[in-house]
Amino acid sequence: MSEKENLLPGSVHHGRQPHFQLFLHFRRQRFRSNPVPCACEPDFREGFLLELHPDGRGDLARMADSRSLLSIADKLHVTLVRIDPHGETTLLSSQHIEWRHVLGDTNGHFAKSVELFGVGEESKVIVGVLDIRLDLIPAGQDSSWIPLAGDVLEAQLDLERSRRAEIERRFLLYAKHYWREFLQMRDEHKDRLVKIFAQDEKGVHRCVCSFVCPLKAGRLLDSPQHAARFVTALGLQRSQPVGGGVRAEIWSSLFAFLAVNQGECESHAVLLCSLLLGFGLDAYVCVGTKGRGTSHTWVVTLGAAPETVTFWEPTSGQRYIHQRVNPEDPPSVTQPMNKYPYKTIGSLFNHRSFYANCQPLDIVEVCSFDLSDESRWKAMSEEAIKSISGPSPDWIQCVPLCSNPVDWILSSNEIERELRGLITEHRQHLGLVTVWDDELSYMLTPALASYEMERVTGAQFGNDEFQQAIRRAVPDGQSFKGFPIQFLHRSAKKAFVTAIRNDICDGIVSCRGDQVQMAVRVRVFTYPENACVTWIMFACKSPCTLR
Repeated sequence: MSEKENLLPGSVHHGRQPHFQLFLHFRRQRFRSNPVPCACEPDFREGFLLELHPDGRGDLARMADSRSLLSIADKLHVTLVRIDPHGETTLLSSQHIEWRHVLGDTNGHFAKSVELFGVGEESKVIVGVLDIRLDLIPAGQDSSWIPLAGDVLEAQLDLERSRRAEIERRFLLYAKHYWREFLQMRDEHKDRLVKIFAQDEKGVHRCVCSFVCPLKAGRLLDSPQHAARFVTALGLQRSQPVGGGVRAEIWSSLFAFLAVNQGECESHAVLLCSLLLGFGLDAYVCVGTKGRGTSHTWVVTLGAAPETVTFWEPTSGQRYIHQRVNPEDPPSVTQPMNKYPYKTIGSLFNHRSFYANCQPLDIVEVCSFDLSDESRWKAMSEEAIKSISGPSPDWIQCVPLCSNPVDWILSSNEIERELRGLITEHRQHLGLVTVWDDELSYMLTPALASYEMERVTGAQFGNDEFQQAIRRAVPDGQSFKGFPIQFLHRSAKKAFVTAIRNDICDGIVSCRGDQVQMAVRVRVFTYPENACVTWIMFACKSPCTLR
């Protein structure tokens, strides 16, 4: 495993101390710094080349003038992440930096100390100061370069800020009017989860529609089903309030979410909806409850017919077909049995639409998802949503996905080697000798591939061939025991400690007898970013009369 790969989130850093790492995004370009050891003054010495026109041909014959560059309002998004020795990541700061101050320098240079604020409940606390230097190339070597006057630059920035503030003010007034109209329909509407605004990692309240952006994965994901599995492979992390109480709900920006490879359920739902929109589906994020009334978000896709409704669970990848229960039908009519865990739904939205559920009952099973029916769903003005969710200098930048740098073959072999050592050591402590059956270990491979494919497609395959191979490998008078388990990390020790807590796995690893032979197989499946799913099969064969 290379040094670079071993320092990625989700990997294990044997014998290492925690590290800091910077992640940058600018106009669909992404960069990461080399990790540096955690310290009071971490020594980041990095340089990045950011293209101002990454998607356009541009005019290669001459340098763009300063007034043309002034119109590029995109900001540089910087996140600071802490990676501990076990691969766990923590988002420490998410900051947007204005780069256009460099346009006012004769030589195209600009240096600044940027205060990095915390996230969530610490969004008002300074966690550090980042010294940056910006150099505009080739402005310093171009004799025709004319810098902007300071008052021109400040006037432009003030104009953009005032325009944005006015747009937000108007949308807030509209949202208040929309909410009053919704409450006037029924008294019970005040208790429904109609979420118009959400707080991001910086503590800023934004319209929920601005979190969604149609995202195309290129060749990194082959289908909507693969997109759902990828989102599931990102870790689920719940923010906890200081001192207990109600959970602090944070909807992370897409770039911050991908930088740490984990986040809240809401972030998973937003990413899944964005990917499904990129695949051309009519997708929406649903806000409601599940189980005993716990707030929850999931994704719905609507087909051409109003009754074609599919729910997508962002934390597991499972898909459910919604079959509406008509509460007005007589008891003699057989009603469909829905298996999804969702209880109520208050609203749904995507990047250009927002609907509040104004049906008599907000129970999911009895809800119609015909969004064109104004008596069932109260829609927001698309123009209002477009104004607040359109291009924004400090927020809406669609983030491209990156390929996973992990070599799944090397990683699978390394984890398997470590697990063999852990199992052998565990059995030695029990006074048992360990004999490995390499042939049986190899035969477990199709089962692991089948398990992952089932998670992606929902269909099983290859089970008959696997059963035939095992019967041939296990002679008469002996029995086969296997225990499959999956993880979203690549730590052999963490996986072994978790698996051994299961009685079935413990029975396999601690199996006694003179003719016991052990087997273990590991298969790492990689997805975009640093998302990995690690499947492990613990197995043994032993005489039927022995445990």
